[in-house]
Parts: sequence; structure tokens; C-alpha cells
Amino acid sequence: MPMNDNLATALTSGAEAWMVLSIAAVLPMLWSFTLVLHFARPYVIRFLQSLTLRFGGDVWWLSYVLTRDALLMVTFGLSVIFLMPNLYLTGEGLPITAPIATLILFWALVVKLVRDMDDDPAIFRLVSILLVVASILYIVPQVYGMEGADQAYLGDLPKMLISVENLDLARPILWVSIALFALTGAGIFGWFVMRLSAPKPSAEEQASLQEAA
Repeated sequence: MPMNDNLATALTSGAEAWMVLSIAAVLPMLWSFTLVLHFARPYVIRFLQSLTLRFGGDVWWLSYVLTRDALLMVTFGLSVIFLMPNLYLTGEGLPITAPIATLILFWALVVKLVRDMDDDPAIFRLVSILLVVASILYIVPQVYGMEGADQAYLGDLPKMLISVENLDLARPILWVSIALFALTGAGIFGWFVMRLSAPKPSAEEQASLQEAA
């Protein structure tokens, strides 16, 4: 029995490590596709302006928006594993700034949630900056830390960019990211509660707002 228990434990821990490292390895590709779809918006708009069929334009735009936002949510969902201390601070290690990248990606999603990025150029620029910063904070330590660990000419750089090799920096990064993540979630909850409790404008006020717009 003890031998079977040890084998089951080894298989479970090995499968967990394989899955986490596989997610970490595939995320640079997801980040790349996310940025490509995000910055493809001007091209999509130019293409829509060349269409003569309104229905075709609507289908094209909805397909683009759904694909872009779905890929963004998938990237965020997989990135949440970097906020788990048992994965980030133990095992093979993960990119050291991955929790910050996840936090900034969460902020980008929050901005998209409370403001209309597609109708406000300033909000589009803000989301673009957040996505670029988050992608850099993840891809750079993943490439030069995790993937470049066996490259001797990089010296001590890979160890500095892997969480388990630089715990003095990794621990503050993780706990500060988790705290800011929780504060952001609490702020979003409070914002929605305030909007739900706010009085609805009357029909006359809605008409006046539409005329002003």
C-alpha cells in the first residue's frame, strides 16, 4: 500500500507540475495573439467601411469583438495560476513578474468593463498601454528566465527572473499583487452596488440626455 500511495503522489505532483509549466510555456503565444487582435482594430474598422452589406459588417464586427475578448479572458483565466503561492513559490518556479502581469491584465479588463473602449480613443490607448506592459512583464522573464535557464552566456540573469530562485523579491511581488487584486475586486463590487442603488433617470431626463448627445 505505501508503495502505491507513493506512486499515486508522484504521478499527481508530476502531472500538476507538467500542467503548470505547459500553461506557462503556452501563455507567450496567447499574449501574442491577444495583442495582435487588440491592435487589429483599425484594420477591422477600415475593412468594415469597405463593406456595402450592413448585415455582413455586423457579423464581421461581432465575430472580431467576440474572438478578441474571448482570447483576452482565456489569457487572464490561465494567468490566475500565478497568484497561487503553492505554485509560484515552490516547484520548478515561474516568471517572477507574472503576478504583476496578471494584475495589470485584470486592470485592463476592469477598464473595458466600466468604459467603452471601442468608442473612446483615450480608453483604447489606456487599455493598449496596460496590455503591452502586462505582456512585457510576462514574456521577458518567461523567455530569459524559464526558457533561458540552460544558456550559460546569460549568467545569473535567468535565476533573477525565476520565482523560486529569487524568493526575496518573489514573495513581496506575490503578496502585493494579491492585495491589489483583492482591492480592485472590492472596488468593482462597490462600483456595481452604487450603480444598482442609484435612482434611475426619469423619461424626461433620458430624453434630455439623448437630445444633448
